[in-house]
Amino acid sequence: MTTNDGAVRAKQSLAGRIAAGAGGGAARGFLILVGLFWLMPTIGLLLSSLRSSQDINASGWWQVFTAPAQLTTENYAHLLDNDTITTSLLSTVLITVPATVLVVVIGSLAGYAFAWMDFPGRDWWFLVVVGLLVVPVQVALVPVSKLFGAVGIFETTFGVVIFHVAFGLPFAIFLLRNFFAEIPRELLEAARLDGAGEIRLFTRVVMPLGGPAIASLGIFQFLWVWNDMLVALIFADSESPPITVALQQQVRQFGNNIDVLAPGAFVSMVIPLAVFFAFQRQFVTGVMAGAVK
Repeated sequence: MTTNDGAVRAKQSLAGRIAAGAGGGAARGFLILVGLFWLMPTIGLLLSSLRSSQDINASGWWQVFTAPAQLTTENYAHLLDNDTITTSLLSTVLITVPATVLVVVIGSLAGYAFAWMDFPGRDWWFLVVVGLLVVPVQVALVPVSKLFGAVGIFETTFGVVIFHVAFGLPFAIFLLRNFFAEIPRELLEAARLDGAGEIRLFTRVVMPLGGPAIASLGIFQFLWVWNDMLVALIFADSESPPITVALQQQVRQFGNNIDVLAPGAFVSMVIPLAVFFAFQRQFVTGVMAGAVK
């Protein structure tokens, strides 16, 4: 009886292992299919950017698998010769990098102040910051446009940067304040006993511990500003617009200018992807740290 029970359990164990293996294989296969489906537009855009306008108008991008001779880099040569696109890429960098750096720096300092420094009205000011999170960008477009026009920064790169910094700071302060507040108080007290001031405490203790959260914030802010079109369309200089506006203008002026649109769109997409993958480890660490806490 005991032997039969043991055999049954062994068979069930073997069956369970087979079922678990099949289930895991099916799950992996499903995830691979989902990933390929998600990447299909990107792959299609890449292959379209490597085809001539005649081939694009004649057939779909999937035809390159049967006719690989269609692939060419001429479109990217035309892209480099297009002053509008190259200038717009530079304008996008000049907007995105300062807006990201300022939000990270100011947000880190303010987050540390709200988390570990005592000053009058600290909790009330933090509630104001939380309240600003729910203010939509669209509500501020008209009044901020009038304000920027009055002070002379409308349709300037500086104006676009200031707008993105103003609307990026509430989320940055909220995120970093909550992350910094989880740092053990004993570490800060030990540093203070060793004679560390607030600036040294912030740079030597808080910043290294908050690195993953700061990296995550930087990635979010960079992607948000780089891919923005609404704010850039209203506040940016019409003579040197960011890449999103420049591509939209190419569609408006040259409806079939696909030899510029396809490589321009791919370049504008691959740069933030490269930034994300470059800081992927810090991003995942920050997300996991926030989930554990």
